[in-house]
Amino acid sequence: MLGLLAITDGHETVVLQPSRPASLLAALLLHPGAVVGSELLQRVVWGDRPPAGGRSALHTCVLRLRRLFGKYGIADHAIEAVPGGYRLHADTGTLDLLRFRELLARSYAADDPESALRLARAALGLWDEPLLANVQSDEIHRDLVPRLAEERLLAVERVFDGELRLGRHRELIPEAREAVRAHPGHEGLSALLVEALYRCGRRAEALAEYRRIHAHLTEELGVEPGPLLRDLQLAVLRGESPDGQTGTTAPGAPAAAPLSGGLPPALPVGSGGTGEPPPGLGRGSAGAPGALVLSSLVDAGLLQEDSSGRYRVHDLLRLFVQAAGASLPCTPAVPHEPADLSDPAAGRPSP
Repeated sequence: MLGLLAITDGHETVVLQPSRPASLLAALLLHPGAVVGSELLQRVVWGDRPPAGGRSALHTCVLRLRRLFGKYGIADHAIEAVPGGYRLHADTGTLDLLRFRELLARSYAADDPESALRLARAALGLWDEPLLANVQSDEIHRDLVPRLAEERLLAVERVFDGELRLGRHRELIPEAREAVRAHPGHEGLSALLVEALYRCGRRAEALAEYRRIHAHLTEELGVEPGPLLRDLQLAVLRGESPDGQTGTTAPGAPAAAPLSGGLPPALPVGSGGTGEPPPGLGRGSAGAPGALVLSSLVDAGLLQEDSSGRYRVHDLLRLFVQAAGASLPCTPAVPHEPADLSDPAAGRPSP
């Protein structure tokens, strides 16, 4: 099921040709052990225009499927006629979908992180896209395949979370980037990528990924990121270890600050993720070029530059200053609204 619809004995695999019996089989396998109503099966096989005498036509299609089973040595009583529809009996040894669910459940139940990751990888390894491409049924691809795809994403998240818990942040990044490209609006995958980048000391890239998913959600869907992403963004700004994670921070990553107070580490102003300022921007170099300072702050997501060349403080900077100012004596209050840093008549200011 988790790829092209096929029949296998463990040694040879036969990919089924697109046909009505194949669509019928897919519908039954997507509800293993459950009664699937005749009306749903008719819509799966014939769409919104079933033939006259639909139940008789469905019975004929079931007979064709049973003959197909017999051809490959599968008992025809695997498909059971019950009041109101049909049921197909399957277990983890005969259906990869059930095997996938079993492995993923065992992964969540495992206490050992290595075992949990191994089981999640094994579950994910059962998938092969494109999913059910040889099943020609609008009903299945519109209503049932998306549910399967969500199950696969749960396994992907489980694998990525397992890699993070084992401290394999750098190894995870390429795989996480690929998953985010395939699912640009998936908050869970983006959160895992943000955390992997941050734990590798690549804070600017982590914030850039947050800005990307924020823009996608607000512009494409009209919603704000959920609490998971917002809390993670704030942890990155404050230099804190993300909550609920047991993986250790990779060498070169920002040191975690205590949650109860203390001044967070200074945000990096360069784009290399090392935490060190670029040449000319050291803390003791008061004569650093203003344009370079502004450019670095924009790249880090702390300033916003509008089309007129004026700058406004980003919400990210306000949050950071508020967090830092709480522990500093005599710190001027930060305005509640973003402050305009430019003189309207002067264009781009010098710091």
